[in-house]
Amino acid sequence: MSADIDEIDRKIIEMLKEDARRNFTEVGKVLGLSEGAVRRRVKNLMDKGVIKGFTVVLSKDYGVKAVTFLSVHPSVPTPEVADKLIKLEGVEEVYEITGTRDVMAIITVPSMASLNKVIEAIRNISGVSETNTSIILRQVRKS
Repeated sequence: MSADIDEIDRKIIEMLKEDARRNFTEVGKVLGLSEGAVRRRVKNLMDKGVIKGFTVVLSKDYGVKAVTFLSVHPSVPTPEVADKLIKLEGVEEVYEITGTRDVMAIITVPSMASLNKVIEAIRNISGVSETNTSIILRQVRKS
């Protein structure tokens, strides 16, 4: 993280990572700050781009989670494929990677039938030459 983020900012970030619904008053009580001070710090962290947003984390029991690796034809720019991929319903994260594949996508959908539809949509993206999908069985460690 940037050098201009202090220990209090780090603690705020950690608390919000644990529970983004935690209100600023509660965070302030734990850290000995006013609600307004916490609000200003969070706004500052958002303005700096340190905090990019707040999200819903789905239960591990929700639906099917998979990782798909894609190869992109050399004549098509990889970022072009990645930009189309992230717009598909169920695709949560997209990474341009090194190695034998060019792109990796994390997919979460309610059913195997939904996963099949997403994979078919991925295969129909111009420039995708190959896919390899693995279903995630269990999360061992949360980062």
